[in-house]
Amino acid sequence: MKKANIRSITTKKFCPTPSKEKVIEHENILEQDFETTTINEKWAGNITYIHTLKHGWCYLASVLDLHTRKVVGYSFGRTITMEINQDRITKCIRNTAYWG
Repeated sequence: MKKANIRSITTKKFCPTPSKEKVIEHENILEQDFETTTINEKWAGNITYIHTLKHGWCYLASVLDLHTRKVVGYSFGRTITMEINQDRITKCIRNTAYWG
């Protein structure tokens, strides 16, 4: 490799930084019971970290209806804040007004 002037490509590994805010733990209401009988009975949320070349880390927050297994609402942003979570929940409530 040295003779051919070939070098490996190294990427910086992701190192999570601790939150500056106090983390609040909430009660586990579902207790791993994901069975439902009707639409909008139970929702589950998820935040996905997406690395982009242009903007760095971006975040996709989504809410799934456990009965239909479809996305009820989502929010995408460059920062992971309470606003992104509130935005996705607000979108979900608006959607259920039309579908629920």
